[in-house]
Amino acid sequence: MKIAQIAPLAERCPPSLYGGTERIVSYLTEELVRQGHEVTLFASGDSATLAELVPCCDVALRLDTHVRDPLPYYVMMLDRVMARASSFDVLHFHIDMMQYPLLRCMPVRAVTTLHGRLDLPDLLPFYARFPHFPLVSVSTAQRAPMPPVNWAGTVHHGLPTNLLTCCANPRGDYLAFLGRISPEKRPDHAIAIAARAGLPLKIAAKIDEVDRAYWESTIRPLVAAHPNVEYLGEIDEHEKSAFLGNALALLFPIDWPEPFGLVMIEAMACGTPVVAFACGSVPEVIEAGVNGYIVRNVDEAVAAVHSVSTLPRAAVRAAFEARFTVDRMTREYVRIYRSLTEPGAADAPERDSGELVLA
Repeated sequence: MKIAQIAPLAERCPPSLYGGTERIVSYLTEELVRQGHEVTLFASGDSATLAELVPCCDVALRLDTHVRDPLPYYVMMLDRVMARASSFDVLHFHIDMMQYPLLRCMPVRAVTTLHGRLDLPDLLPFYARFPHFPLVSVSTAQRAPMPPVNWAGTVHHGLPTNLLTCCANPRGDYLAFLGRISPEKRPDHAIAIAARAGLPLKIAAKIDEVDRAYWESTIRPLVAAHPNVEYLGEIDEHEKSAFLGNALALLFPIDWPEPFGLVMIEAMACGTPVVAFACGSVPEVIEAGVNGYIVRNVDEAVAAVHSVSTLPRAAVRAAFEARFTVDRMTREYVRIYRSLTEPGAADAPERDSGELVLA
């Protein structure tokens, strides 16, 4: 098949440091090429891929100090996509919503994976206005807040099996926190869990500007007050195996409807159990007593931390290989692509009636 992948421009594909969506787009793109498909990647110009790369900005927007407004770059990217749209069997968007008005006017087959949270109030009227475009969720839980829409499927994320190494005998005696410093990720919970468990905590996380005040007012003082806590900053892909693999457990004490939580399966790939709060996708990813524990509060998390050593790390890795590989993810997406191109599939979503219906 001839497939276009349209990636966010905030990070390169794959990201140099933090970046979940662009990382998944990269893994999917490379696996599609490996499986014999003709793939074109619309992404930042510093991306690395075996597919044809159409650069839509010079470098990842987050790393370009001259960029003040990302919107012009997305408009230019959509112009490039639409100029070539008829040459593809399927357009696969990963940029949420800007493409929908354009897709109304073009007889192309397109699908959009929604990577973010969907419980924000402004999204309800938007998706109610565009209910016909095929959408993919990254977990079943992610769908809960949405109005009736055209779900094409749910596809859990997957990783290359050779990306991260399983560590059978971790050298560290620490707990790990990996991701973003933000209120919904609750690094404060991670600090409390580690302190009460009597274990060191290593935090490898980025700080977005929008979360800078939270870091300065809440998390930085907690790090300073707890000698068992070490903040490492962002780490790259090459550092993850050692960081996650040598940890006793990954702490995932979230307080929001997590759409997926890529770090959970990264830890699993390293053989490292996950102690996660029961929010969003967590019950779809974590099998209690197999690859980790699902908890409701700090007290339960502390108890779980004391039990993770009983989970065989080979079994944690096996759970990853059974459910969360890039091969499985890609084959599920290809099935969705083929369903869009089957005889009888609509050439384009029906035209706007001018009526907005909230159902």
